Amino acid sequence: MQTLADLDLDPGELLTHLDDLVLGFSSEHMAGDSRAEPAVLGATCLYAVYDPVTGRCAAATAGHPPPALLPPGEEASFLGMVPGPPLGVGGMPFEVTEFGVRPGSTLAFFTDGLVERRGGDIEQGMERLRRSLSGAAGSTGADGPDRPLGEISQTLCDEVLPHEATDDIALLLARTRALTSDQVAEWELEPDLSLVAHARELVVGRLSDWQLEDLSFVTELVASELVTNAIRYAGGPVGLRLIRDRLLVCEVSDPSSTQPRLRRARDTDEGGRGLFLVAQLADRWGSRFTSTGKTIWTEQAIG
Repeated sequence: MQTLADLDLDPGELLTHLDDLVLGFSSEHMAGDSRAEPAVLGATCLYAVYDPVTGRCAAATAGHPPPALLPPGEEASFLGMVPGPPLGVGGMPFEVTEFGVRPGSTLAFFTDGLVERRGGDIEQGMERLRRSLSGAAGSTGADGPDRPLGEISQTLCDEVLPHEATDDIALLLARTRALTSDQVAEWELEPDLSLVAHARELVVGRLSDWQLEDLSFVTELVASELVTNAIRYAGGPVGLRLIRDRLLVCEVSDPSSTQPRLRRARDTDEGGRGLFLVAQLADRWGSRFTSTGKTIWTEQAIG
């Protein structure tokens, strides 16, 4: 899962790959020495991606309970998601649900062992969790929405956890935040190579505004290479975005769905060194597909 997540896959696509992987394990089990034993490999999974720039979250589930969402000053509720089959069933799609999340909201992810009791109704357990989350992390709880997540987790477990647990239990809480408008700069460029110089000027100017001049040389070079490649091989329009947070992120988007490929250019090659140069200069880099093409991103440490 960590490897697939590093590819920036869509949540539904990631679960599909995991489903194929579990099916492969099951097939190997059936073909081994213990083929007489039933293959019971499988798991439930919930995968979600939150974007602090847009304030939206995308999630998909494979037989897993939906998360609870608690916006600031409101009651908690469970997200309406289209349930998918557990991993290992195969042949069924995993629907992606997108929803807006306000800054300061609390998301609660959990396994069904937290809300199931022997002989009880899981819906009743989920309702207990919803009420407990509203009280522990909401405006009525101690310290209100600023209460440490560790304390909230302990309160939820004390109030919701079955006395006789029959299954493994996991609880994960996340508090969302959003980037402000002065932390993001984005521009759209026409597919004209003469505008690459303008893209460099935009980058240097914004980094100067952010007092990050020490990152100007590398970021200017990275943006120049990526914008040039996008215009030359993908056309336009080309999107250029800088994000200033704990790291400096530079993103270049284009309408092509062709995945970039890192290669080492030969001495006689006239090109092919741009992406290799970017990979050497940035701390991390990668690409993700979007609804309109792809985005190549780089990260640099700040400070």
